[in-house]
Amino acid sequence: MVTLSTNSTSSNQPPGDGSRSKRRRHLRRLKWIAIAAPIGFVGLLEYALYALGPSLNSWQGHVLLGSVLLMGALFVYGAVFTIVDQMQQELEQQNRELESLRIAGLDVASELSLDTVLLKIVDQACNLIRARYGALSVYDEANTLETFVTSGISDAQRAQIGSPPAGKGLLGVVLKEGERLRLSDLRQDERSCGFPPHHPQMRSLLAVPVVCSGPRSGNLYLSEKEDGSDFTEDEEQTLARFATQAAIAIDNAYLHLQVRNLAVVEERLRIAREMHDGQAQVLAYVNTKAQAVKEFLRSGRTEDASQQLEQLAGAAREVYADVREGILGLRVASKSKDGFIATLRNHLEPWKDQCGIRVSLVVKEEPSLRPDIELQLMRIIQEALANVRKHSGASQVRVEVKALPRGVKIVVKDDGVGFVPETLGRSQIPRFGLATMRERAEAIGATLRIQSEIDKGTRVEVEYLGSQ
Repeated sequence: MVTLSTNSTSSNQPPGDGSRSKRRRHLRRLKWIAIAAPIGFVGLLEYALYALGPSLNSWQGHVLLGSVLLMGALFVYGAVFTIVDQMQQELEQQNRELESLRIAGLDVASELSLDTVLLKIVDQACNLIRARYGALSVYDEANTLETFVTSGISDAQRAQIGSPPAGKGLLGVVLKEGERLRLSDLRQDERSCGFPPHHPQMRSLLAVPVVCSGPRSGNLYLSEKEDGSDFTEDEEQTLARFATQAAIAIDNAYLHLQVRNLAVVEERLRIAREMHDGQAQVLAYVNTKAQAVKEFLRSGRTEDASQQLEQLAGAAREVYADVREGILGLRVASKSKDGFIATLRNHLEPWKDQCGIRVSLVVKEEPSLRPDIELQLMRIIQEALANVRKHSGASQVRVEVKALPRGVKIVVKDDGVGFVPETLGRSQIPRFGLATMRERAEAIGATLRIQSEIDKGTRVEVEYLGSQ
């Protein structure tokens, strides 16, 4: 067994530190060559002049002296170019590493799934270090395997191998103890548990922990270099930097999940509050009308009671329409993965059928938005359309969507009776949903503008300029 490294203290070493140390050593050697070469050259010349003595004036002496000087120059030039060539190779390797890390960083920042990003990181590490096999495993806070991606092994081979590793043996050392491993022959290590049936035979191993800020943890490991050589210390440092990229990707995925969960909770609370406010108004209205019907019937005023009951029936129809519209909005919002414009179309078509109001959608370039932004904008549009149905008396409504460099501008305009926003009392504002619309706009940093005039319709404009 040969254990070349079991150290985890330098996992945060910046890219190129080892290469910079080597370059400094090479430059020191060049400096000493630059100092020693002239001294050696003069000494060699003096020695040649002394050794040749009287024969220096003959042509044989000149040839011999020139040969000695040429050999000395070639030796110096050879040493210089050897060092320069080594530095060039190291710079090219560092550039390849930086390019691979740059690509991995772009993948981490992309919208790709976590498994896809991690697989790309493993592939990049294998290609750079020239390893035949690579794998990355992620465990949750209960130490249960959550994600396992491999490179160099086909799907058929993975199916034959069976279940992924459980984090025991050498991999457990990396995972639980946070150690790095660089072994020339892992089969001779007493901590090795061997390989399951159909697993490719592997000799060398390079493994580093994936240290996350969140509750996840993992390990990244390579095996079997293509040329059959052992892994080096520089390659260990390189793999540690890829592990850092993997940790960032895992933490990002965890944070995105937390944000989505929080957004879901906030959305549920907001919907619950909206439903409560709406139902409270309806129940208060129903209670008032029921008391009036009761009094009219007691006094024998059946005609007045009948009018009150008709108003109650109208309120019931309105609530029924609100419920149907709300269910439609929730159903459509759940399909936001189809894209903002497709989701909006999915809402407008059934809304038009339910309300009997003509609706047109004008898209002046589709925007690219985060899902949470899309959801709030969709809710604002839905609330504006609900106001059109309930209060405007409009025959048609126009929805415009225009992509901005980092955001979007949306306009909902109807040809209804309009109103004067400044004349609405505090008790009337929830009825029009303006408070809710403003609250949703403020939640994403958007600007909401409402313009309306009597008999000239209403224009609702929301402008989102992107996160600052």
